[in-house]
Amino acid sequence: MPMDILLKEILSIQGVSGDEAKICRFLVEYVLQRSSSWKVTPKLYFGEKFHENIVLVFGKPRTVAFAHMDTVGFTVRYENQLVPVGGPELDESAFLIGEDAQGIIRCKAELRDGNIFHDFPRAIQRGTSLSFEQHIYEDDGFIEAAYLDNRIGVYNLLKLCETLEDGIIVFSTYEEHGGGAMPFLIKFIYENWGIRQALISDVTWVTDGVGFNKGVVVSMRDRYIPRKVYLNRILELADKSGIPYQLEVEAHGSSDGREIQLSPYPMDWCFIGAPEENAHSHREKVAYFDLECMIKMYQYLMCNL
Repeated sequence: MPMDILLKEILSIQGVSGDEAKICRFLVEYVLQRSSSWKVTPKLYFGEKFHENIVLVFGKPRTVAFAHMDTVGFTVRYENQLVPVGGPELDESAFLIGEDAQGIIRCKAELRDGNIFHDFPRAIQRGTSLSFEQHIYEDDGFIEAAYLDNRIGVYNLLKLCETLEDGIIVFSTYEEHGGGAMPFLIKFIYENWGIRQALISDVTWVTDGVGFNKGVVVSMRDRYIPRKVYLNRILELADKSGIPYQLEVEAHGSSDGREIQLSPYPMDWCFIGAPEENAHSHREKVAYFDLECMIKMYQYLMCNL
């Protein structure tokens, strides 16, 4: 599965939590340009009332799939300090990029006395977002790049849009830094369409029990635990699909599923995604085979749930 232009395009766009306007604008324009050629043309909800979040409604929906579009990064403080956004892995060899009122920024960061500092030769405007400079590598069935978390999840849902007849697709914000957008999105979706089942399109970790080239990961739990009845339905369908998958059981980590579980709405959820190495770094790594399985599994589940 060689990388297509769409994946490369969304990997090239910055979108640190709280600063998702560029990636939001790209996705809205993409939908407006392409949706007439999809199997079903969705109703599109976006704009100031939704902040930078996007909701696509296809046909008569039964299930909603969420993918967060934000990434980890840094916010410029004062005295050349940087404050992490989410949990970026600091690598002093990696370049950070951004832009303020005075121009383009490219710098490195270093940890000194417990604080993070940039080495840009001038002061950077306070509040500027910085994220890893993008370099995309493809080799022997793998892709390495920054922002795979969660542009892989976004790409998966964009591919799903091409064939989806009934369902809701949501591109959400703020996931990497504690959430915040999901409560009003869940309320909007539940109160307008009565949706009670959700899938979380995101990436997870390669661990001692989850490996590359073994298929998409169905998470049985992370820090939070999906309802077993719903999980069993998904596993039944996953078996029937014949699509390679692997099971994950973890004690830590979370996703937009957390916000669903803590909401006052009776909506089930399950995290399903490709595994990656080097999470939150400038060289996250995903196997194309696992991504292919992820795309196929979402197409199957959204049709049959």
